[in-house]
Amino acid sequence: MDYTVQEVIRFAQENDVKFVKLAFCDLTGRQKNVSIMVSELERAFEKGISFDGSAVRGFADVADSDLLLKPEPGTLAILPWRPQQGRVARLYCRIEKSGGRKVENDPRRILSNAVERARRAGISIRMAAECEFYLFELDERGRPTLIPQDDAGYCDTAPFDKAENVRREICLTLESMGIQPECSHHERGPGQNEVDFRPSDPMSAADALFSFKSVVRMAAAANGLYASFMPKPLKNHPGSGLHVNISIGNRGRNITDRIRENGEDPASRFLAGILKYARHMALFLNPLTNSYRRLGVMEAPGTISWGYGNRSAMVRIPDAESDYARMEVRMPDPAINPYIAFALLIHAGLEGIEKELPLMPPCQLDLTKPGHGMKPLPGSLGESLNEAQQSAFLKSVLPQSVIDSFIALKEREYEQYKAAPNPDAFDHDLYFHRI
Repeated sequence: MDYTVQEVIRFAQENDVKFVKLAFCDLTGRQKNVSIMVSELERAFEKGISFDGSAVRGFADVADSDLLLKPEPGTLAILPWRPQQGRVARLYCRIEKSGGRKVENDPRRILSNAVERARRAGISIRMAAECEFYLFELDERGRPTLIPQDDAGYCDTAPFDKAENVRREICLTLESMGIQPECSHHERGPGQNEVDFRPSDPMSAADALFSFKSVVRMAAAANGLYASFMPKPLKNHPGSGLHVNISIGNRGRNITDRIRENGEDPASRFLAGILKYARHMALFLNPLTNSYRRLGVMEAPGTISWGYGNRSAMVRIPDAESDYARMEVRMPDPAINPYIAFALLIHAGLEGIEKELPLMPPCQLDLTKPGHGMKPLPGSLGESLNEAQQSAFLKSVLPQSVIDSFIALKEREYEQYKAAPNPDAFDHDLYFHRI
């Protein structure tokens, strides 16, 4: 919503808001926040609220660690699961230094830069996420287990689907926060669910996904369950993807339905760019050792490919027309930092337009079967690290400090994973309780 600063302050006064959570995103996509009393809200807008940037991955070092949270008034939301008397509001924040100096590592700024590049090119972009997750039972001490909430399958209904009420609660909570889910259903795996969102501008889409994960976790906990966004929590069942729908506009019209083999239109070239730089982006779109247990298995893409309606391809062009025309990028998983991931997809597409990249032929084969001859996506975190380290594309669109910090973090994870006596157990222990 388009709130002004004064409207936010007045809303807080009139609606018994006592605390405000100033939220932001770290390099890995984990939500962080500083809580302030509502009396400090005006100061937050004017001067910012300080925090230790050296304590947050990828932001600052100890020699220059003072950073400021500057709230974005249009991101105001009441947190419905908090007390209704002495209410708690949330604002997402950009990160600055004193005097309004920019922090290039701020994920919101990274995405804003990508959107601005598209605007200068005369391209408008709308995005929407389709996010999958698992619901697991708790043990007698309240700790998460690997026992799924149910044994239901794709689009099943109650009593087989035991998550109907949880998904209802999630969607109604999101709606009360000004976020519009489009639909929800049970997915293929036992205890696996999906919620899809309406398309919006990239920043709003990233904010919605960021909020969604918090809402899902709170709804799960309120129902005695544990929500996991781990890409592959169960070895023999489908992984959880984060499909990103992208629509390309020009002069106010959705032109995504013009995508054609060897097409010379902007949408075709945008898709060509995403395909060309898929391996370069993999470290940020599939950032865990666990991510690579999902790719190439049970309809999760394992190749650099696209097709009309082909759910085994990396990018699917759904059978949709007019305003609903879109490309569905099926490679990312829920462990992403949505701001950085969305920015990379936009930059890759714009590279395709600017360099007039040709679009490879569509693939209508079942790519889950061998013998298709398509170029593979990286098969491990180590392979994605090698691609990122050599990528001129990443260096051209991301701050070098972001690349260096992320690579250093993921190198440590990968080395620990390789050295672990039981990599499967290590993978679970590292990610299950924090993704």
